[in-house]
Amino acid sequence: MFRRRSLLAAPLLPLATPAFAQSAGDWPNRPVRVIIPWPPGGSTDVLARIVCEQLTAKLGQPFVLENRPGASGNIGMEAIARAAPDGYTQGPATVANLSIAQFLYARLPFDPEKDFSVISMHWELPNVLVAPAQYTPPNTMQEFIAWAKSRPNGVSFGSPGVGTTAHLCGSQFCDRQKIDGQHVPFRGAAQIIPAMLSGDLTFAIDNLASYMPVIAEGRMKAYAVTSAGRWPTLPSVPTMAEAGVPDFVVTSWCTWAAPAGVPRPIIDKVNAAMREVAADPEVQKKFERTGARCVWSTPEDATAHAARQRPMFQEMVRISGARME
Repeated sequence: MFRRRSLLAAPLLPLATPAFAQSAGDWPNRPVRVIIPWPPGGSTDVLARIVCEQLTAKLGQPFVLENRPGASGNIGMEAIARAAPDGYTQGPATVANLSIAQFLYARLPFDPEKDFSVISMHWELPNVLVAPAQYTPPNTMQEFIAWAKSRPNGVSFGSPGVGTTAHLCGSQFCDRQKIDGQHVPFRGAAQIIPAMLSGDLTFAIDNLASYMPVIAEGRMKAYAVTSAGRWPTLPSVPTMAEAGVPDFVVTSWCTWAAPAGVPRPIIDKVNAAMREVAADPEVQKKFERTGARCVWSTPEDATAHAARQRPMFQEMVRISGARME
């Protein structure tokens, strides 16, 4: 988990280009554009809005959101990467953008390792293995695995799209447990949940934030979370390891990023503000209500975290067989 201090050393962010070499003393003196590479209403959008409200208050200029969805976040990320490195374009960059996309796509319009100034970690949340209570008799993970293996026509698992952590987790789970599982991609949890509740889909290992309400209502059984420890908002639900599925720590996470080359004083100014945001108990409560945790890190730690995760996701993409053009 990320702490409110430096965790490890990592290469420094790209140096400022002479055209934008400046102190952060007069920044920002106009609104900051925040590009959200995902549609309105999703967890990335909702959590970015909370942070933007805080950054607006702390830095004295509006942080104005602009949704640029499409191509699994690649359209919005390209817009951030191609913007002027003056600090006036920023946005959330998720695990899908920084640690998965390069193994999934034959071509990308940006380089995840070179085209961004990563400012801080932003949020983290686990995936949760859920199944509809009405159609799923098992009450424990091991019972669920045995039940899934016994299904004559196998099982199906949903995800918000090819190459998402939900897709990769479902594929890896079925591969390791020798379950005959069929991936069914949807546009998002808003379509996955009704499919499960109607009995048309067996299970999902998807972002916890999307499933908190139906779990609380008892309409979904939560068998395990994919975080290293139990999650605060679901303390009675075991981790995958506790449930008998070892070596399955996979979280969804998001950084706050800008184009490569933004002057370091500006990076540090935003980073300091985000540290204050993550330390605010009221902000943490807002994040926890969505199933996430607001986190902070140094720019170097965030960059290193994305790099450490790449080999794991490269292997998960290989197992899934996913490939996008």
